[in-house]
Amino acid sequence: MINEKWGDGSPISDRKRCLMELMTRIEIPELGWKMAAGAKVLLVGSCFADEVGQKMVRGGFEAMVNPFGTLYNPASIAASLLRSISEREVPHPPRREAVQSVGMQEIFRDEAGVWHSWMHHSRFSAFDPSELVARVNRTMHEVAAFLREADVLVVTFGTAIIYRLKETGMLVANCHKMPDSLFVRERMTVYDIVDQWQMLLQLLESVNPKLKVVFTVSPVRHKRDGYHVNQVSKGVLLQAIDLLCSNEHLPLYGESQTLPSPSLQGRSSISANELGTSQQGNHPLPVGRVREGSGGSYFPAYEIMMDELRDYRFYADDMIHPSAQAVEYIWQRFQDTYFDSRTKDAVAKATKEWTRGQHRKIID
Repeated sequence: MINEKWGDGSPISDRKRCLMELMTRIEIPELGWKMAAGAKVLLVGSCFADEVGQKMVRGGFEAMVNPFGTLYNPASIAASLLRSISEREVPHPPRREAVQSVGMQEIFRDEAGVWHSWMHHSRFSAFDPSELVARVNRTMHEVAAFLREADVLVVTFGTAIIYRLKETGMLVANCHKMPDSLFVRERMTVYDIVDQWQMLLQLLESVNPKLKVVFTVSPVRHKRDGYHVNQVSKGVLLQAIDLLCSNEHLPLYGESQTLPSPSLQGRSSISANELGTSQQGNHPLPVGRVREGSGGSYFPAYEIMMDELRDYRFYADDMIHPSAQAVEYIWQRFQDTYFDSRTKDAVAKATKEWTRGQHRKIID
């Protein structure tokens, strides 16, 4: 009935509308661009990047997903991308039989005789150091070539916690299950991340002006660090991305090859050489001011998981990772944000064809 009211005087239509609001929906601002079907997309970062990346592959995109292996913190991701841009190869060890400390260079040999890279996943590891180095350098050149032609770079930060070798202070992306006593644990600051990534964004723009950058924070909590430290870490990541994606004028980074980098351990700087940006590479590295508004866009996967899906039925059995249903929901929100209707239709068709191709034939 018209003008009918509840006992508290509120209109019935308003009360019904309130009852239908079953979640706090995250509003995502409209962007000025969309991904085209089949676009070239590089996805790097945490295991959440793997989840989204696989969906993009199935959806018909020319996607390269975590070519270096899973990387969780902004420093390791930046180091890997910067090394690819500069195409600075990992040098071969002087001889296979060389005995050296695990902290003396980027590659090392464990007690079982397997060689590893501190900056790469164990899938690169090998009994022959030359094979390891060849795999690492080949992947680096492949990523460099892909970046020069890519349409979109999707970066997923997982944690602001980083590890360094005690012996040298070198940044480590993968500990390879080596003893904790070898490493120093630090938490990056907002300044650390912004200083590194504003330079990286400048370099990316110089090698590929058309490249769009999408930042996101992984909704996966890092239980090992403790839940309070996890929240502080996520806050650092969110604030750094907010600065990078804002239209505010970012400050100059240094004219030298050293970037200011305050840390919990009192370390005064992170060297450009450590990040893989030494002038020894094949391409010069311009130094200057990042263009205003060039920092990219932010997709709120973390907020969607924490607010829209804040129920344990949306988590996997470990109560840490998003469930398949949650990943699918976030993927749908990603499509709504970055795809137009034509791209959505193409992705749905390609995904259907991929799924059909996975079915095994009972009778030939």
